[in-house]
Amino acid sequence: MKGTVAQVRTYDRSVQLLMVNQFTINLGFYMLMPYLAAHLAGPLGLAGWLVGLILGVRNFSQQGMFLVGGTMADRFGYKPMIIAGLALRIVGFATLGLVDSVPALIAASAATGLAGALFNPASRAYLAADAGERRVEAFALFNVFYQAGILLGPLVGMVLTGIDFRVTCLTAAAVFAVLAMVQVRALPARRAEGGTGTEERRESVLAQWRSIIANRPFLLFSLAMVGSYVMTFQVYLALPLEVRRLGGEGEFGTAAVAALFAVSGLSTIVGQTRVTAWCKARLEPAHALTWGLLAMGVAFVPLLVATAVPVPDEGLGLWLMAAVPPALSALLLALGTMIAYPFEMDTIVRLCGNRLVATHYGLYNTVCGVGITIGNLLTGAALDAARTAGLPALPWAALFMLGLGCAAAVYGMHRTGRLAPPAPTGRREPAVA
Repeated sequence: MKGTVAQVRTYDRSVQLLMVNQFTINLGFYMLMPYLAAHLAGPLGLAGWLVGLILGVRNFSQQGMFLVGGTMADRFGYKPMIIAGLALRIVGFATLGLVDSVPALIAASAATGLAGALFNPASRAYLAADAGERRVEAFALFNVFYQAGILLGPLVGMVLTGIDFRVTCLTAAAVFAVLAMVQVRALPARRAEGGTGTEERRESVLAQWRSIIANRPFLLFSLAMVGSYVMTFQVYLALPLEVRRLGGEGEFGTAAVAALFAVSGLSTIVGQTRVTAWCKARLEPAHALTWGLLAMGVAFVPLLVATAVPVPDEGLGLWLMAAVPPALSALLLALGTMIAYPFEMDTIVRLCGNRLVATHYGLYNTVCGVGITIGNLLTGAALDAARTAGLPALPWAALFMLGLGCAAAVYGMHRTGRLAPPAPTGRREPAVA
């Protein structure tokens, strides 16, 4: 960990702040969101479909508005969108803890989602701009802070929710308020390339969107990478369901599911920078992406193999079957993400020619978000079909093939030259205000 801190200190203050920013955002978000459904269904007594609606509104408002948030960041600057997103989270989280009417809860949920659509593309584009030629290493460190927030947030939230869920909501809002004040005072203003020149300001938003949609390599890359997000999301969907299917809903099942998240988060915190340094020294970016996607696909092989082993009725053997294959899969998924993620973020910048970076990140997030939704529906259907037809290997085989397919698609783009950056356009360097 000391090496990670030392590496962070080698970057400009803006990059350091963005990393702390992401850690704090995830800390505040994950101390609240895992316990929101239980609050809505329990103390507030809402019907299941209303709970699903409120949670779905948050996801829809975030995924649906990523492109708009990225466009606004490129037009008006990264810092204003980061601050605006933080302000919306303050209002949204405080409201979730203080109201009990359904319309107000829906509005608060939408605000928290829109907040993410504003600051996520902006912060990533800002990081890419200020990290310069060290983008890959910067995104590796960014992922360490990202995962640390995910790991710590639910633990803090569990303690606070034990007191009262309103305390959790107000504490999360306070975390975002402090973060917003720090960003206002300390984060330098940053104007985006493609959003500062007279020519770019005259260009309409629709014209800019058309130019991005016409960027076929970028769109193909976005589609090829959708599967990676579907696979990594199974840490939250298929793997916990498999643990609970074998280990039950009791204390063991709960502990085994918690271990999945711990394995994923801790391995990233400990290994991300080392993995990235090793890959950058030995692999081309496209090859690192390919190997990362392959590792994600191979992550489901332990579960696939486990389906051929008879499941003990009870005892240590049952516990091992319920815990070890999913934990190994979580570890391999984390490894695949560690390999691919920094090069993935760098590839997006290269494919857009370092122009309208936040807008490209916004569209990329939207494509991947839609893909996650569809992928989770299909994964859920495969899990149901596996139980009904007595084919437990079906979902794991499908996810394994998805990893192979994504790796083949990215490697094919590399072989045909589609991952090469576009020709320079002679645009000015980004200005710092």
